[in-house]
Amino acid sequence: MRDEAPFPDTGRRSLVLGLGCERGTPPAELVDLAVSVIDHLEAVAFVATLDVRAAEPAMHAVARHFSVPLVTFSAARLEAETPRLANPSDVVFTHAGCHGVAEAAALAQAGAGGRLVVEKTKSVHATVAVAESFQPLAGVSSQGDSASSHSDSRPEHA
Repeated sequence: MRDEAPFPDTGRRSLVLGLGCERGTPPAELVDLAVSVIDHLEAVAFVATLDVRAAEPAMHAVARHFSVPLVTFSAARLEAETPRLANPSDVVFTHAGCHGVAEAAALAQAGAGGRLVVEKTKSVHATVAVAESFQPLAGVSSQGDSASSHSDSRPEHA
């Protein structure tokens, strides 16, 4: 069983899905992987990843599936999370310029007090990790952080 905190009855979204993937990863693969690690789908507040993966259709598919924003971070910002990673990787550093993408992106968006509740989990072409935030994520905006950007992948509502 995953070390995921119970979803609070308050309805507060407290989880951040950190994602990594190879270019051209099938969207269904990443959505299925993300769903497989989340017990309470309604607790997801953000999807976060490395900025060079911002245009990947799979990333947007996951954000749309959970109806949450996609937030991206630079490799330098994700590298700053290395001391908090459960699975730092020299191989990932060689390819991405940071020692982790999924775990680091989840932790970066969760904030300084955030913690990993699901370590990096892999599929054939992708990785996912989950961090829990203990600050109000609805109020967290990466737009003031020059090392990150925000894309709204939520469906349009009439």
